[in-house]
Amino acid sequence: MKRAGLFHLLRIARVCVRHGLDDYLVSLKFFGGMRFVSRLLRFGAPPPRKPHAVRLREALEELGPVFVKFGQMLSTRPDLLPEDLVAELTRLQDDVPPFAGDVARRIVERAYGAPLAARFAEFDRRPFASASVAQVHHAVLHDDSAVVVKVIRPDIEKVINRDLGLLYALAEMATRFWSEAPRLRPLEVVEEYDKTIHNELDLLHEAANASLLRANFTDSAMIYVPRIYFEHTRREVMVMERVSGIPIRDVDALRAAGVDLRQLAHNGVEIFFTQAFRDGFFHADMHPGNILVAPDGQYRAVDFGIMGSLGESDKRYLAENFLAFFRRDYRAVAQAHLDAGWVPPQTPVEEFEAAIRTVCEPIFARPIREISFGRFIVRLFQTARRFQMPVQPQLLLLQKTLLNIEGVGRALYPDLDLWQTAKPYLERWMAEQAGPRAAAKRIARELPRWGRIAPELPMLVYEVLRRAQSEDLLLRVRSDELRKLRREIRAGHRRQICAITGGILLAAAILTAALGTATAAWPAGIAGGVLLLLSFRP
Repeated sequence: MKRAGLFHLLRIARVCVRHGLDDYLVSLKFFGGMRFVSRLLRFGAPPPRKPHAVRLREALEELGPVFVKFGQMLSTRPDLLPEDLVAELTRLQDDVPPFAGDVARRIVERAYGAPLAARFAEFDRRPFASASVAQVHHAVLHDDSAVVVKVIRPDIEKVINRDLGLLYALAEMATRFWSEAPRLRPLEVVEEYDKTIHNELDLLHEAANASLLRANFTDSAMIYVPRIYFEHTRREVMVMERVSGIPIRDVDALRAAGVDLRQLAHNGVEIFFTQAFRDGFFHADMHPGNILVAPDGQYRAVDFGIMGSLGESDKRYLAENFLAFFRRDYRAVAQAHLDAGWVPPQTPVEEFEAAIRTVCEPIFARPIREISFGRFIVRLFQTARRFQMPVQPQLLLLQKTLLNIEGVGRALYPDLDLWQTAKPYLERWMAEQAGPRAAAKRIARELPRWGRIAPELPMLVYEVLRRAQSEDLLLRVRSDELRKLRREIRAGHRRQICAITGGILLAAAILTAALGTATAAWPAGIAGGVLLLLSFRP
């Protein structure tokens, strides 16, 4: 290890000892012999009286922004950490002193390769917000558009890479010498943090996230996403439309502005489920500091560095899980996990169902205002982990966001019934996925591909039949048994042709009917049905 890295490691060790965290370190077999040294360093100091979780939070805050963000990321892993530790880590504040305005100006000018005045009519060198990775300045473009300019901190990537190197080294030692490593997976946790924080260093990545979210909610009355000025955005600099509003944590100001807090809380839940299930792309950092509210109650989101995505299968299985839970059908919850491949196929369903029932039944015994939907998801995933459920990054972000949304909603309106808001939405979404309209939409999506394939079908069929008759495929078949097999192959090819052609005709008929021209759909539907019937003939 280089001398600078060694000194940095010693500083970390000193901070850990000062906060009484050295007992974590000496619990590793590799460091067992250091117990005497840690006691010597703490000689004369009063024994730590604060809980372990509080001491860990305070140590991370003292170690600086990279460790603060690491602690914030750990707070999203309630499937791995105890609840008291998760609760304490969520209190970490990503709030660090700003760097000088002249330094920000130099970074912006270097990114553009031009003077500041070439891009901005005004640029306030005093930042109005500062965080561990970047800070934000007010500015005005030459067309009088009011914007905010986000600027990456100078040399922050070097600091991050240095600290990540130490985190990887500690994670590797923990993996080798810590008895809890197989359960807590320290290397996996550091790798996840590595990916997340490097994404935040690329403001083009954040700009693309914001642009997609804005496109998904064009003209929405519930949420507004600011415009990104891509012509002024670079890897180190992002320029975004300036929006104003009341911070959502300021409940008194919202009430004074006449905002309906109950409706605002329910809208937040609907926005989340719309992002997750309609779009499969959701804002995964919806803590109160990233949400403003307009006087008319419209949400205004900022900071798009961390986003989550869900595939079609994830959305379907999550909806099935939620709805089965609402119906208290724990066998269906267990089966959905198996069907999704989230737990190994050899998992005993009855045993898994019993474990889920043990988690869920106590929830229904409590008053609705005391039930946390987000906590239920956490407990459910913790249970699934006992059955060897591998880490699902998209689900971790989902549970973190759901906890944030539920917390914000209950702060606005303590009687928020997230169950009653979520259940109708999920039932409606599932009906849309399974009904005739959904089938017509899927056919409409696939028709261009079918259109490209259809002209090639006759030649492909001819080639298959020709090769079926040739010696290339059947090498001079002479026996009666092989002749019979040959006839069956040909009959199978004919049935395949009938099935493919019939399916295309039926699909076209369904799409035509869905578009309102039922009369034109009948001939194609009848022909398709006849061909499909012929395909079933022996």
